[in-house]
Amino acid sequence: MREIDCRDMGCPQPVINTKKALEEMEEGVVTVIVDNPAARDNVRRFAESQGCSVEVERKGQDFYIHIQKVKGEGKEKMVEQGEKVKKIVVYINSDLLGVGDEALGSFLMKAFLKTLLDLEEKPNRLILINSGVQLASEGSEVLETLIKLSEAGTEILSCGTCLDFYKLREKMSVGKISNMYDIIQSVMEADILIRP
Repeated sequence: MREIDCRDMGCPQPVINTKKALEEMEEGVVTVIVDNPAARDNVRRFAESQGCSVEVERKGQDFYIHIQKVKGEGKEKMVEQGEKVKKIVVYINSDLLGVGDEALGSFLMKAFLKTLLDLEEKPNRLILINSGVQLASEGSEVLETLIKLSEAGTEILSCGTCLDFYKLREKMSVGKISNMYDIIQSVMEADILIRP
């Protein structure tokens, strides 16, 4: 039996760690330890979606999620979903994620991009328009994450008009300068379009 301690980890790291552990084993039990109800529910839902049986045990403030994987269970579902996925495009039109508090929006964008990097299946393209182009420019707090995504095979496109508007053309540090035609073509050809 394997045990994974995911206490003090922010969303969605407990789910990512659970996914990795399940992929590494053919069958058996893995116990994931989390310290909050949101992480407990997220891990449980993910494990159940993979065809595993789940039992949750509470010990003090912590939750011990016992996940039973049966050989071959859930594999067909994952393969079937994987075969359908061809082109994944992420379309980002702001340097913040969501509407509301700017500090929270900045934090959420960092978490979103870090999660993209941590996922086994990376997007084919990441399109940045409007203030989103600031993310790929010199001084960006997420520049290192975008560079790693690019190195992992994700093509990063920044809108040339947007770079000019924000006077960032010379400061773009990752990816390539794109145009509206290429951006629209990418969106039209996407099998999955993600707009955070």
